[in-house]
Amino acid sequence: MTRKRILFLCTGNAARSQMAEGLMRAFHGDEVDVVSAGSRPAGWVHPLAIGALAEIGIDISDAQSKGADQFIDQRFDVVVTVCDSAAQDCPLWPGAARIEHWPIEDPTFGDENGAARFAATRDELRRRIEELMETPNVEC
Repeated sequence: MTRKRILFLCTGNAARSQMAEGLMRAFHGDEVDVVSAGSRPAGWVHPLAIGALAEIGIDISDAQSKGADQFIDQRFDVVVTVCDSAAQDCPLWPGAARIEHWPIEDPTFGDENGAARFAATRDELRRRIEELMETPNVEC
């Protein structure tokens, strides 16, 4: 069976999309090929995103912030935008069989307990990933 290809898009590719890629790879890497990218890549991955996944045994410490333009000519079965900005920057993706938008709040904003915000974001992403993988036309 052909492996499904999934792209997670965000603005900076520093937090939400990186966590989504790490979660998808950890829990469904044997079923899908997954990458993440940003419409305006930050050039780094947020340490609290790395820490939130490390809490559940997933290592993304070697992850790199990537630009969406390096994937523009590639075909994906599913493209998921995980922030409103990326949904506006990339409302269509050439060759995508399906586009989803998950309006997940940016965990980098807030005055207190950043680690808790990142953990909540991680948990929401994990829930949505499991729902996505249960969808009949996405299952591998």
